[in-house]
Amino acid sequence: MSNLQNPAALNSTSPLGFWDSALGALSRELSPQQFKTWIQPLTLVSFEESNHSLTLGAPNRFKLDWIKKTFADRFHELASQYFGVPINVGFVLAIDGTSAPITGTAPKEAQSSEPEMANEAEPVVSTEDQSFEIEDHSKLNPNLTFETFVTGKANQLARAASIQVAHNPGTSYNPMFLYGGVGLGKTHLIHAIGNHLLKEKPNARIRYIHAEQYVSDVVRAYQQKAFDRFKRYYHSLDLLLIDDIQFFSGKSRTQEEFFYAFEALLSNKSQVIITSDTYPKEMAGIDDRLISRFDSGLTVAIEPPELEMRVAILMKKAASEGIPMSEDVAFFVAKHLRSNVRELEGALRKILAFVRFHGRDVTIEVARTALKDLLSIQNRQISVENIQKAVADFYSIKVADMYSKKRPANIARPRQIAMFMAKELTQKSLPEIGELFGGRDHTTVLHAVRKIADERAHDSQLNHEIHVIEQTLKA
Repeated sequence: MSNLQNPAALNSTSPLGFWDSALGALSRELSPQQFKTWIQPLTLVSFEESNHSLTLGAPNRFKLDWIKKTFADRFHELASQYFGVPINVGFVLAIDGTSAPITGTAPKEAQSSEPEMANEAEPVVSTEDQSFEIEDHSKLNPNLTFETFVTGKANQLARAASIQVAHNPGTSYNPMFLYGGVGLGKTHLIHAIGNHLLKEKPNARIRYIHAEQYVSDVVRAYQQKAFDRFKRYYHSLDLLLIDDIQFFSGKSRTQEEFFYAFEALLSNKSQVIITSDTYPKEMAGIDDRLISRFDSGLTVAIEPPELEMRVAILMKKAASEGIPMSEDVAFFVAKHLRSNVRELEGALRKILAFVRFHGRDVTIEVARTALKDLLSIQNRQISVENIQKAVADFYSIKVADMYSKKRPANIARPRQIAMFMAKELTQKSLPEIGELFGGRDHTTVLHAVRKIADERAHDSQLNHEIHVIEQTLKA
């Protein structure tokens, strides 16, 4: 009979037995790093049999708030199962063997992805916690190299700059800041730089890290009083590759530590490469001094791939899988999937899985069948009306302006962009599009389509704006 089924279990179990049982259960449920960071520092403070209450202690306020928010329900469940009756689990601040009850709700900062740390009243610790560890290896993906990167007009400048940095780290374009939408190749390029340098200098200290992991390292260093070790590691790198730095937004302590690391690395002539989905000066919640540092090197945009580049990507990736794809099939897929490389790769995986399972050759009909769900969703979601609303919202005009006869530049240009996107993203004919834009003649639509297509080929800002609107439509 389990404790849960036995009413007398409360008298036959011990708090220490529960604590051993709870630690064992949580060690199996959590990763070693999570268990070491959050659960291992807790202590069993008291157990009151008379009112079925159990109190756990956390070593500092930050950890206390996080445990209450994240693990309170699980501790209640474990305690109630172990003792066989409902147990009230409370949490207190326990420092140096003493405890003080904490009342009220968690502070507002504890509800963010990185609770504010700088204002916490913490005991002074004279020695570092030696349990703090950072994985000291590059975390590079060996498959992401310059050789496997497909180049086109949309990314040729970013690739050329990356090759220059790979050959002259710390001297050419330091820092280098790559920005652009999701799935355009930013991560591929920075891995390619790291892999090239690692091949040239096997002993170089290189680290690729996503911004979220850097935030996690800062939190652990703060909790374990190990900032000296944290700084020694990050300040001694030869190459730091940090992805999606927009995740630093609003995290003041992380930004402060990254600023110190950034300054140390540049003074040591170590290379720093950063990616973001946004141009530096447009990032919200990032300290001005960091934005200034990002702008001090080379900032390069990666644009959405043009049609020919999408075709080349599909054919190259299909060939690498041992299943050749003809140009006509690649053009069919590329015309329907235009937003980013990741979307193309997903579509290609569907097609290859289909042909392998059914033993078929890759034809347009096979591609259409394999992608029917994806194409159906896109055709259903993207209508001329949706395009008109998305463009109007983006350029802060009224949807009614799309049908009106008004011709000021702040209305006429967005209207032309909407016509161009309607031709690109829907199956409507020119006369049908003209009718949906206030009964305009098809020649007006054709002029708008040609004008925007020509400008997009030479205007990176316009290309970026259209890409953002397309992503909005497909979200």
